[in-house]
Amino acid sequence: MIDWFTYLQIAVAVLAGLLAIVRGLAGRTPSDLVLGALGIVELLLVVQIVLAIVAPLTGNDPSGSALEFWVYLISAALLPIAAGFWALIERSKWSTVILGVASLSVAVMLYRMLQIWTVQGA
Repeated sequence: MIDWFTYLQIAVAVLAGLLAIVRGLAGRTPSDLVLGALGIVELLLVVQIVLAIVAPLTGNDPSGSALEFWVYLISAALLPIAAGFWALIERSKWSTVILGVASLSVAVMLYRMLQIWTVQGA
């Protein structure tokens, strides 16, 4: 993993999450703005998947369990997709809040993935 890229992902996920939660609690239904922010979070996760495939080939191996890392990464990549489908099916203010919770969950999962890759002993 690349540290600065992971911190960028975490910042984007937190901003997207806070945006969605604030708009949801204000009574707004899912909009292009919130779904677009979630789309950016997902796009960055896809880039992270590519980086996680390439990194071990260049000698940047995880210090912790690779299986645990990949479970976190695939789960994090599926979370925005599932939340987005939910928001499109049930268009209420609570689905906007769920989009925010999903983004914040991705941020926490990214931080844990960084710990697994760089800090945790094998």
